[in-house]
Amino acid sequence: MSEPITLDSLDLTALVCSRVCHDVISPVGAIVNGLEVLADEKDESMKEVALDLIKKSATQASARLQFARLAFGAAGSAGAQIDLGDAADVAKGFLEDDRLKLEWNLPRALLPKNRVKLLLNLLMIASAAIPRGGLLKVDPIGEGETMGFRLNAEGPNSRVPPHAEMLLAGTPEQTLDAHQIQPFYAGMIARAAGFGVTIAPEGAAVVLTAKPA
Repeated sequence: MSEPITLDSLDLTALVCSRVCHDVISPVGAIVNGLEVLADEKDESMKEVALDLIKKSATQASARLQFARLAFGAAGSAGAQIDLGDAADVAKGFLEDDRLKLEWNLPRALLPKNRVKLLLNLLMIASAAIPRGGLLKVDPIGEGETMGFRLNAEGPNSRVPPHAEMLLAGTPEQTLDAHQIQPFYAGMIARAAGFGVTIAPEGAAVVLTAKPA
């Protein structure tokens, strides 16, 4: 396999920021629309609908920002650890809806921040593998300081996201864009943490594993 490519730090920052903005802009736009309805609408029932839209969109925007803070942000100083219980809360807030359910089977423990960032980024890839929803299960591989993860994404028309293997390996065949940067970034985190990542179909599911290389 080819050696992972390097990406200029400015390009990496710009692409990751674009990805985060893409995830947040939809609920923020819905809040703006709801406020415009409140300002112009006279019908009380329509105002109630607008308030409900604002509340749901604000909750969604908050969940996406909290997730991005852990998945992409610094989340403490070098060497910091993150509570897997906190990671579970932000992951469920970000991913779960009426189509997708997250079954989190990891123990409550403190893990190095890069390993938790890796897990959250792999969850994003796993959710992309079941675009019509389904069940996403997260189980431990091993325990303690060397614990890794197994993610099982099962749902209608599950499939490995396009170019996921090459992007995780850091060997994309084309110029990266804001959509592709997330799995590429996940691969960068895995290598920084000393972990190897695999992704492959298994029956009706797509399975990702992350464990010490």
